[in-house]
Amino acid sequence: MTTSTISTKTRKRRISTSEHGSSRAADKDQRLRELLSGYSSAIVAFSGGVDSAYLSVVATQVLGAGALCVTADSPSYPEHHRSLARQVAQAFALRHEVVATAELERPEYRANPVNRCYYCKDELYTTLTALASSRAIDVVLDGNNADDRGDYRPGRQAAREHGVRSPLDEVGLTKAEIRELSRAAGMATWDEPASACLSSRIPYDHEITNEKLRMVDQAEDALRALGFRVCRVRHHDTLARLELGRDEIARALDEAVRDEILRALRAVGYRQVAVDLQGYRMGSLNEGIKLRLV
Repeated sequence: MTTSTISTKTRKRRISTSEHGSSRAADKDQRLRELLSGYSSAIVAFSGGVDSAYLSVVATQVLGAGALCVTADSPSYPEHHRSLARQVAQAFALRHEVVATAELERPEYRANPVNRCYYCKDELYTTLTALASSRAIDVVLDGNNADDRGDYRPGRQAAREHGVRSPLDEVGLTKAEIRELSRAAGMATWDEPASACLSSRIPYDHEITNEKLRMVDQAEDALRALGFRVCRVRHHDTLARLELGRDEIARALDEAVRDEILRALRAVGYRQVAVDLQGYRMGSLNEGIKLRLV
């Protein structure tokens, strides 16, 4: 199922543990619901990705109108994910709002240091906790899962400082289990490729600008339009370095497809295009950081 084929039947469907594939995932899902039932209300940081989408749906089923799912609107968030968030919100009758965040107005964020994610999340959680306070909402939740513990994620510090909870992680739900539960629930996001903010495509210590983010967003949209499912456009000034799913690299090197890619990305503003033969891997720009931290 794709995001364009959500049916009325899917909109009315509710998640029940009897539908879930593995008993382990179902047990964790039950613990998640028990954890959420301890709140009278919650804001869910809802990016539109697999994890926050599932959390938003479950929080809505547990808390009803007490769950407010909030999507950030800024140049650093892919339009593709905002679109997914709107579709999931409509399909599962989420109480959904979009708020503006202004991380690009912060010089420490624009400078793009290795802890850039901290400043982005600090901006987001400052906005969401202020919203929670103004509306007397109990808690702010994010979609971090148990698998996220192994990556370099300075944004987790901001979450701790703002008292943000990560219920998927707290009950030990992994990405694979969240996909399994999402699929059983009829959610179109169940097999959506992992994503991150567009600033993660720009090498550390290279300034983040609206123009660079626009180029990346349009380039990745162009690749999806050409049928590439897993894609990252790593921005190296006038060079676009493409990280594609390993099963899609050969297609990108086909002469006709290659020419289409070149035309599309040059139209965006890139002069050169390179295909990374290692393919997509999560946090590739963190590889050097991890070596320095060992």
